[in-house]
Amino acid sequence: MSRNRSQRGGAGSNTPVHMEWGASGSSLVNAMTVDVEDYFHAEALSGCFPPSQWDAVEGRVEFNVARLLQLFDMAGIEATFFVLGWVAERYPQMVRNIAAAGHEIASHGYAHRRVDQQERSEFEADIRKAKAILEQTAGRMVVGYRAPTFSITRGGFWAFEALERAGYRYSSSIFPIRHDTYGIPDAPRFPFNPAEGSIIEIPMTTTVRFGGNFPCAGGGYFRLLPYWLSRKNMRRVNNLDRRPCVFYVHPWEIDPAQPRQGSISRRSSWRHYTNLHATEGRLERLLREFRWGRMDRIFLGEMPSAMAVEGAR
Repeated sequence: MSRNRSQRGGAGSNTPVHMEWGASGSSLVNAMTVDVEDYFHAEALSGCFPPSQWDAVEGRVEFNVARLLQLFDMAGIEATFFVLGWVAERYPQMVRNIAAAGHEIASHGYAHRRVDQQERSEFEADIRKAKAILEQTAGRMVVGYRAPTFSITRGGFWAFEALERAGYRYSSSIFPIRHDTYGIPDAPRFPFNPAEGSIIEIPMTTTVRFGGNFPCAGGGYFRLLPYWLSRKNMRRVNNLDRRPCVFYVHPWEIDPAQPRQGSISRRSSWRHYTNLHATEGRLERLLREFRWGRMDRIFLGEMPSAMAVEGAR
């Protein structure tokens, strides 16, 4: 990937580090990520499945992750899997299979608890427990973290200090959009230093439309919006901003046969179940139409000089 660097600076600096990605975004490698949790961990279904009942529920994550591994293998790509510690404890061979296929193992925390609903001591215990389980299972260092439901929100930047103390090098936990359950709409759109230390926050991808940030990072938006719109907005980020996109998918999003819950609200049902039947096909197409890689190699591989870091906020 050809890059022209106009300024160099350290990852812990408050001074922005500007970088040009080249004349064409088509050469960019985007980050493919998977939030490895089961369907009953999803925020929309949280009222149906309290943690005390998780072990009694049929697990489907192992089968769905195996299918994602097949898709990625056929496309010849490597990705980052943000694995829930609770899942890793119950499916250690699945975690080893992910690592053996050349993908990055990163942390999604242990118990899928929102960061903004935890005390600092609880959060620190959660991220350390998840990291220890994943490293012992996969046999390799874990340096990345993604908060459940992008729940590092305004006023929660103390979490970055805890992450750095626990040995993480980057987070991908902020969605710079307006949403009823998460988001910091005025957060930087691209990697930045959220605290005084060296940890980097790599936000979920947005493009600027109609005077605000418009999501184009996958997840529910990839299912709910037309495919052509997701593709167009991602190409806009690659070609106009000259930046890699960060895309994410959940294993349960390629599983239209998962058990349906009738006791949730219409909004939650719409968010969780819409277009599950179409996600796998859309994902296969997306894998062909863009270049993909792991978070650590895209954003940390040549740190700090090959990464644009905006000032802390």
